[in-house]
Amino acid sequence: MDDFFGFTSYHILLAITGGALLLSWWLPMKLFRHPPAGSAILMLVGLVAALIFPDATAFLDPSENPKIWEITAEIVVIVVLFATGLRIDDLRNLQHWRPTIGLLAITMPLTIAAVAFLGWWLAGLTVAGALVLGAVLAPTDPVLAGDVQVGPPLEGKEHPVRFTLTTEAGLNDGLAFPFVYLALHVAVQPEGGWFTEWLLLDMIYRIVMGAALGAGIGWIVAQLLFSGVRHTRLADAGPGSLALGAVLLAYGLVELAEGYGFIAAFVAGIVCRRGELEHRIHQRLHVFSDSIEQAATSILLVLLGSLMPLLWNELDWRHSLIGFGLLLVIRPLAGRIGLVRSGMRDGERWLTAFYGVRGIGSVYYLAYAASHIEFVNERALWALVVFVVFASTVIHGLTARWAVGRILPEDDAA
Repeated sequence: MDDFFGFTSYHILLAITGGALLLSWWLPMKLFRHPPAGSAILMLVGLVAALIFPDATAFLDPSENPKIWEITAEIVVIVVLFATGLRIDDLRNLQHWRPTIGLLAITMPLTIAAVAFLGWWLAGLTVAGALVLGAVLAPTDPVLAGDVQVGPPLEGKEHPVRFTLTTEAGLNDGLAFPFVYLALHVAVQPEGGWFTEWLLLDMIYRIVMGAALGAGIGWIVAQLLFSGVRHTRLADAGPGSLALGAVLLAYGLVELAEGYGFIAAFVAGIVCRRGELEHRIHQRLHVFSDSIEQAATSILLVLLGSLMPLLWNELDWRHSLIGFGLLLVIRPLAGRIGLVRSGMRDGERWLTAFYGVRGIGSVYYLAYAASHIEFVNERALWALVVFVVFASTVIHGLTARWAVGRILPEDDAA
């Protein structure tokens, strides 16, 4: 009976997470006429809870247990990437891809180089640590950027800005992987001798394999859904949970083939959607995926917020300068450069350049790197990445709907 009113860390964490989920929806609706994203509230509740109950979240220290963060973030990202591919209604307008190509081919490498340089020069990171920092913070996030991306399947809202931000987030989560491997090569073999392997295996083979097998698996899933006589097909009666089977199949097989599973998940979603563009199964698949995404992401954000008290001793003005520099200077300028020949209007270019939301993908990449090698500056890396994700949820989450409404009024009215 002495333990009747005993508090366990596990149940405290459950209560904190549940309360945060409710608060993140209720509070914005009470405070704002047009509620912003509640992502920042989730992280703030996690932060406050960790201050009150520090023992409840101590086991989540990413420098001690990076595998927890790698696996949870991985599952969230692959589900979201498949759902993102399903959302794209129209691929026929090739003009829409010009801005995406610019962001992937120009903006992302510029961002990696700029952040890596600041990490090395300003924060005193090792070369490998600086490369990891640049690679993990370069990709934009498909999870937290819903307000600036295309709508669900069959709902339209495919303004070029939305299309660009959606396809960029869908592809650069996988295209950042070669640069993570580059950092790992530098850490293990600082004397060199790895460039050919990196170029042929990590840059070319893994990307091609991810895209090709992802497309093939997406086509197979579409055949399973839409083959047969109408009203007896799997698509006509199948549940939305089929999406989970499709994404796990695509991701698992491609990773076994040493390809990039993130690219495969996104491409599989795009190709699966082409099976029968207007069928309602795509909405069911998306609703199921969206439910998993929102639940898992919300829990992950609360837990990320709880890390801030554990890590903030590692932060100083230099880390803040790098974080705000990335969000407010580096990404907008690099994005603007990448969109020079995009065909967008000036306001659309700046909107697209600014809303490079950072989030769960960055957490996965750092956890992946930390699971494979021990970095000298690992806690500082974690502190900076968590800080950047939090700053992004505040800056982008509070302004996205307002900015989209100002610059794309005809899109929102449609």
